Amino acid sequence: MGRRALSIGLSGVLVMGVGAALVLGGRDSASEPDADRLTVVRGVIGSEKAPFFRDAAVRDAFAAHGVAVDVESAGSRQIATSVDLGELDFAFPGSGPTAEKIQRDHGITTSYAPFYSPMAIASFESVVAVLATEGVARKEADGSWTFDMAAFMRLAAKDTRWDQLHQDDYPVRKNILVRTTDPRNSNSAVMYLAITSHIANGDQVVQGEAQEQAVLPEVTPLFMKQGFSAATSGPPFDDYLSQGVGHTPLLFIYEAQFLDRAMEHDGSIVSDGTDANRNMILLYPSPTVLSNHTLVPLTEEGARVGRLLEEDATLQRLAAAHGFRTRAPAQFDEVVAKNVEDTVAVRANVVDVIDPPSYETLERLLTSIEREYRAGGAGSAPDDEEGA
Repeated sequence: MGRRALSIGLSGVLVMGVGAALVLGGRDSASEPDADRLTVVRGVIGSEKAPFFRDAAVRDAFAAHGVAVDVESAGSRQIATSVDLGELDFAFPGSGPTAEKIQRDHGITTSYAPFYSPMAIASFESVVAVLATEGVARKEADGSWTFDMAAFMRLAAKDTRWDQLHQDDYPVRKNILVRTTDPRNSNSAVMYLAITSHIANGDQVVQGEAQEQAVLPEVTPLFMKQGFSAATSGPPFDDYLSQGVGHTPLLFIYEAQFLDRAMEHDGSIVSDGTDANRNMILLYPSPTVLSNHTLVPLTEEGARVGRLLEEDATLQRLAAAHGFRTRAPAQFDEVVAKNVEDTVAVRANVVDVIDPPSYETLERLLTSIEREYRAGGAGSAPDDEEGA
């Protein structure tokens, strides 16, 4: 595929006409070589990476290498199944299995994994206090919180309501559930499926039709009982931040989402301890799964972006500044210590990590859950929104 050089004004921002594309290019420095002639490299990403790609410092770092990266967002499952990749230079989903599917379909052997994020749960002090009395949440020696997924699933299987736990911190007449995005579109929900299916399968990775059918009765209600689920990871997290404990007591997220907002120091992450119903807590599921953000190059220009993301020290540092764990653990630790150590208890080493099932197994599980959604008339946000 032929590439094109694009002239960009020193203070201009190019806006493409496709969806919510984010165009990254141009420096405000005439001293930068070829600052007005950048090669545009186009890709599709999950929305959890959008804040990173639209960061002016990230744009500058790419421009220093003569590159302007033009990205649009889609759900990772959509990237593998319905997004037309023919005119793109790279695909950058949020999971390894999805990336492997794209590689197989396009006969590509190369991939780049510049950073990753453990999956986490966002909650509030009042809710965590209740869960601690039930053995679902516990505070570790380093100050970070663990969310026991098996203990939670036992409560959920009995349709336990918050007000049935005989406590005053969160006396709400609704079921204890972790809110997720729509698994039909969003990678973060698929990661939740990977964890819950693992537990339902006796702490083993689900393999084969018999095991798939055996876990479905336990994991499907965890999605269906939520009711409406957004198609993307952004809006539910915004609701968590703005609407608080009454709307979203437990939300399954990328760790990087929470840390990115905390490091902005804009007041969206409340951790001053003055109000238990507003004080926000980050918990680590046990077990959890890693969202390995894997770039699949579709052209040589796409491969160049992948190499830069992995090898450029500035881009690696900026990824850490957006909450992603990079190829240099000390770099992530340094950024956390400098920016959020006093406000968020971040786990230095996430060790209770499982492997997700194969892409094919996840697809079959998702297809079965999708049938339940159709039968129950469950809705989701429009598919054309940005997805993670």
